[in-house]
Amino acid sequence: MIAKLTGIVDSTGTDWVVLDVNGVGYLLSCSNRTLSRLAVGERASLVVETFIREERIVLHGFGDQADREWFKLLTTIQGVGARLALSILGVLDPDQLTRAIASQDKTALVRADGVGPKVAARILNELKDKVGNLALGPAASAGAPAGKGAPAAVPGATPALADAVSALVNLGYGRSEAFGAVVAAGRVLGDDAGVSDLIRQGLKELSQ
Repeated sequence: MIAKLTGIVDSTGTDWVVLDVNGVGYLLSCSNRTLSRLAVGERASLVVETFIREERIVLHGFGDQADREWFKLLTTIQGVGARLALSILGVLDPDQLTRAIASQDKTALVRADGVGPKVAARILNELKDKVGNLALGPAASAGAPAGKGAPAAVPGATPALADAVSALVNLGYGRSEAFGAVVAAGRVLGDDAGVSDLIRQGLKELSQ
């Protein structure tokens, strides 16, 4: 099994790259975000996930291990294949994806091409209890609200955090964006911070 490739970028397409490794060209499927980091003629290292099927071997390339782990996790969900997982990773980096799941932000997921509301809801539901084990971002250990203004029954959530996020969402901020700001505010203010303080500090975080 191929786990990593290092070589010269030979050519790229809409969802693939050919990496020249000592004269052998490897075709890898990649997300848009990974492809944006690559330039033809330059040296690159990609973490690889190998899919072995009856008729062929498919290589998927990632800029780092976190992307690869998310890819593996996403493809365990019914209805989410490799192409859809790469589409999601093309618009959300690991930290953003962690926040989206922790905050149950369906809007963030449907930004990915091919992800509809039903698939997004399935992803959020199936991964909400696993996100804390990924250690891909500080938001993974905190809870967040779900739905419009309603607190979620997510392990680690506090009423103050949920209310502060709801307040920022009502001000027009995206749920993942608001959640990340409130989590950051909580790290600054401590566990005993009240709703108004979290909102005030959250707004400061958003303005930076």
